[in-house]
Amino acid sequence: MTTTDVAVLDHDAHGIPAADYADLLSRRLPDHTVRLAATPDERRELLAEVTVVAGKTLDVADLEVAENLRLFACNAAGVDHLPLDELAERGVAVTNASGVHGPNVAEHVLGWVLTFARRLDEGRRRQERREWRRFQSFTELADSTVTVVGLGAIGEAVVERFDGFDVDTVGVRYTPEKGGPTDEVIGYGDLLDVLSGTDVLVLACPLTDATDGLVGEPELDALPTDAIVVNVARGPVVDTDALVTALRSNKIHGAGLDVTDPEPLPRDHDLWGFENVFLTPHVAGHTPKYWERRADILAENLARVAETGEYADLRNQVV
Repeated sequence: MTTTDVAVLDHDAHGIPAADYADLLSRRLPDHTVRLAATPDERRELLAEVTVVAGKTLDVADLEVAENLRLFACNAAGVDHLPLDELAERGVAVTNASGVHGPNVAEHVLGWVLTFARRLDEGRRRQERREWRRFQSFTELADSTVTVVGLGAIGEAVVERFDGFDVDTVGVRYTPEKGGPTDEVIGYGDLLDVLSGTDVLVLACPLTDATDGLVGEPELDALPTDAIVVNVARGPVVDTDALVTALRSNKIHGAGLDVTDPEPLPRDHDLWGFENVFLTPHVAGHTPKYWERRADILAENLARVAETGEYADLRNQVV
C-alpha cells in the first residue's frame, strides 16, 4: 500500500479546480505521494494519514482525525478563519498564500489607472459606435503622486509597477517604522495629511479594526477633484455612501472598485450608474498562475523540511 503524505483538499481558487493543483504538485514533488481529497470520505481518510495538507479550511474536528499532520499549507493569505491556537498546540506549522496575488492585482490596478489617464473607456465607447472622432486624454502619470495604503505583497507589487512611470509614491502602513519601497512611509493616522497632494489613491490593505471605514467623507473631501480612488482591498475600507456622494458631487475624478460594500453589489445600487466608476466582481485576484505560485511555496518548504528535518523557518509561515 502506498502512503500518501500530501493531501490537497477539494476547493477551487478563482474558478480553477483543486484537481489542477494536485496534478501540478504531483509533478513538482516526485519524492512525495500527492492525492486529491475529492469527497468527504476521501477527506477523512487522507487527513488520518498525511503529514502535509494543502487547502483553504481546516477545523477542530479535522484536527481530531489528523494525528500525523505537521504542515497545513493554507491556500489563502488570511488565516483568521483557522483554529490557530489548536494548530500551534499540536505542533502543526501553518503557512499562507501571501504574495501569490501580488503581480495580478497590481496589473489590475495599473490597468484601471491607465484607462482613466488615457480615457481608454471613451475610446472603447466610440469604437462600439464606429465613430472615428478624436478625444482628449485626461492626464499623464509622470510627476503625479500615488498613495498606496497597505505595503504587504500586493501593495509592494503595485508600487513596483508604478516605478517606471516617474511618479512620487507614498506608502501607508500600520507600522511605518518598518519602512517600504515608497518615497515616503506614513502611518494610518497620518493619511489625511497626504491626501490633498494625492492623485491616485490605491487601497491594498487588509480589513482590520484600523482600516474599516478608513476612507470616508473627510478623506474623500481632502482629495483633489481630479483624484482617482482604486480599491482592491475589501469593500468596507471605503465608506460607500460617502463615495457615492463624492462621485455625485464631482469631488473626485473617478473610482476603480474590485470590491464593494455591500458585496455582491445589488443590481439597483447607485454605483452601477456612474460612467466614471469601473467595477469588477472581486476578480483582481484571479491569475492562471495561482496554483503554480502556491506550488512554488510548498515545494520550497518541503525541500527545507527534507534538509533540516524541522517544520520551522518556512516561507510564509504564520504558526
